[in-house]
Amino acid sequence: MWDNDETDLPKETGALIDYILSRYHERHRAELAELIPLARRVERVHADDPDMPRGLARALSSLAQEIEDHMTREERILFPAMRDEGRDAITRPIAVMRADHEFHARRIAQIRDRTRNLTPPAHACQSWRRLCSQTAMLLDDLSAHMALENDRLFPRFEAVE
Repeated sequence: MWDNDETDLPKETGALIDYILSRYHERHRAELAELIPLARRVERVHADDPDMPRGLARALSSLAQEIEDHMTREERILFPAMRDEGRDAITRPIAVMRADHEFHARRIAQIRDRTRNLTPPAHACQSWRRLCSQTAMLLDDLSAHMALENDRLFPRFEAVE
């Protein structure tokens, strides 16, 4: 995970974008593709358990769609403009991405709140434990991804506008 240490990050904007695409976008897609079916299975198998993380599969599915839409807009609109060092009309897409990040942060908080911070009960099976730990890692990773863009990438373009 990114630790806010700027020395570990690519200095050039295109290289930083490439890093974000490979380190975060690809990983989020792969992890969500694995976690959603796992959450559905845990919810189905443990339907009678009052500690079961009800609605986690639905919450992850919604999150997946939301961040997929967000990442697609970055990949098709914002990142190409940044690579071209496009200064014209880039403020609005960045503002939209920042607003999306705020929404995603609220969604992450809701997921954590509804699942006791993704802490499985003592009697949870291995699949349930894996679901909680991998979802927690995904949410931490997503938060780091948003912080990287908000704190390091976007300011490169906002300061010159």
